[in-house]
Amino acid sequence: MRTVVDPQCVLKDGLEAIWTQFQLSTGFPPAVTAEAEVVARRTPDQHIDRTSLPFVTLDPAASRDLDQAFAIEAAGSDLLLHYAIADVGWFVPDGGAMDGEAWVRGTSQYLPDGKVSLYPTALSEDAASLLPDGERPAVVFTVRLDTAGVARLEGVERALIRSRAKLAYETATEDQLPAGFGEFARRVEAAEVARGGARVEPPEQEVVTEDGCYRLRFRPQSWAEQRNAALSLAANLAVADAMLKARTGLFRTMDEPMEWAVRRLHHTAKALGIDWPKKEPLQQLEHRLSPEDHNQAALMIAIRRASPGAAYEPYREGVMPWHSAVAATYAHATAPLRRLADRFVVETALAIADGRPVPERATAAFELLPKVMARADGLAGQINRAVVDLAEAVALQGREGETFEAVVTDTDQRGARIQICSPPVIARLKDKSLVAGNELKVRLDAADPATRTVHFSGVG
Repeated sequence: MRTVVDPQCVLKDGLEAIWTQFQLSTGFPPAVTAEAEVVARRTPDQHIDRTSLPFVTLDPAASRDLDQAFAIEAAGSDLLLHYAIADVGWFVPDGGAMDGEAWVRGTSQYLPDGKVSLYPTALSEDAASLLPDGERPAVVFTVRLDTAGVARLEGVERALIRSRAKLAYETATEDQLPAGFGEFARRVEAAEVARGGARVEPPEQEVVTEDGCYRLRFRPQSWAEQRNAALSLAANLAVADAMLKARTGLFRTMDEPMEWAVRRLHHTAKALGIDWPKKEPLQQLEHRLSPEDHNQAALMIAIRRASPGAAYEPYREGVMPWHSAVAATYAHATAPLRRLADRFVVETALAIADGRPVPERATAAFELLPKVMARADGLAGQINRAVVDLAEAVALQGREGETFEAVVTDTDQRGARIQICSPPVIARLKDKSLVAGNELKVRLDAADPATRTVHFSGVG
């Protein structure tokens, strides 16, 4: 979707209603805040000095919860990624107030106008964040990447680092980034294509304020953001491989989309005017979609929705954990400030690298985390759906009575799901006689931002 224009300023009320509906708050219980303020003053005592490495961070300009910093160097024909990850495990006491609250939240939750953090800001945006204002404790993954884009974990250590710069996706230039940054991303992406992987990264929602009113817009990833994602992918693949070989760990898994979902996507592509030959695999289509094109971005969002959803699974003897979008065994280890599960994966990677047994607290956590993370991911999905519904209602408000071109994407007992061609809105019709793939005209009967609903009826 393009920028949602909101001259009546109803987006503000709509977003406030979403915060209220899902009982979201930026605050924490007093005991959690107090504990964060105490541990934030800890002096690192288990960390090797790696402040000589030229680390930088790369994130949205406004971000302060910086999970990752990186440095890259050549090693013959290979590239070495020194990937510093916020050492949340060193700060958060097991069984303490912060730990308990994190198990309730599971993840940080992001909305266009704010976020609900996993940990208090004294930790997530200050002491544990890899900001460029002094020495910071971190866990450094050393990842070797060969010319074929295969990543291998060479070492993991607790270390003190010093970031040289806080670079932003919006403004970073090639000369500010490590010399091997572009080549590292190119190798990772080429290897992903060779494996048959296809990660869908649709535009993100963000709110801007103009004249006291909100504007909701969908921001595609910048070139810097896309390349930066390759660093995390390589590190997470390397950590997953190390855990699998050690016969332990927690993995991120996802099945292939069901056949009915792919059929629906073909109809969605048709509605959006995107050529998708029936014999072309979904993964191949995904590689040629551009978030810069509004209709292709809408299809990327539809593909994300059509996914059966990713899950967390602990290691099981004889079972190969698999993530279809990555086309590999995969884990989450690189965002412990924002995801609870990453903290225990990082501790596991440290133990494996040191030749120590994996801490019992981690192996016990792996059995409990799938349910906790599924609940948090489910909440994130509900919030995102509510925001999209709100944006669609605001975009269509005032256009009641207009006629739109649409295509039926699928049908069920309730009627038909339709894809409006422009703007790219998904809606439903109660007509059970429609068939998937039908082209039709529909009339907008109502668009209500207060209830986040739109209603169409068939024409003719």
